[in-house]
Amino acid sequence: MANKTSTQFDEQITQCREIFRKKTHDYGTSWRVLRPKSLTDQLFIKAQRIQTLEEKETQMVNESIDGEFVALVNYAIMGLIQMELTPDAALELKEEEALRLFDKQVGEIKALMLAKNHDYGEAWRDMRVSSFTDLILMKLLRIKQIEDNKGKTLISEGIDAGYRDIVNYALFALIKLNEK
Repeated sequence: MANKTSTQFDEQITQCREIFRKKTHDYGTSWRVLRPKSLTDQLFIKAQRIQTLEEKETQMVNESIDGEFVALVNYAIMGLIQMELTPDAALELKEEEALRLFDKQVGEIKALMLAKNHDYGEAWRDMRVSSFTDLILMKLLRIKQIEDNKGKTLISEGIDAGYRDIVNYALFALIKLNEK
């Protein structure tokens, strides 16, 4: 089952990466101007929209839930890239550099997913997509609290761990949505 999960992860992240690549081509790395709190708020908006759509019978804007989960993946990876770059790094990155940084984060995220999957016995496969949405929202509220505390925690993991978990939850949701 672990090989299946690894393959499904790769399939979904490939789609996310392609959207990231195309948007980088169209817009450059304009997202680099966003402060960490703004990225967290953007993630929150996307997750809140998914939760709202899961609860409502009708949808007024024709944008899919799948697309919102892809956005969660890409914005969380942008956040991780922002955290890695120094304050004096250029706002505009070349497309190849942005993709290299994206891929580096994905490598770390996938390693984390495989380790947790081993320890948890792929429990995520028995979860509902709506649970991933709720877990993402909870992680975002925690991240907002950590940001409000200027990044200081007493016992908890940091913002980067929260972003990585958000990517994995969103990818699990995409896998489940595509299995239907």
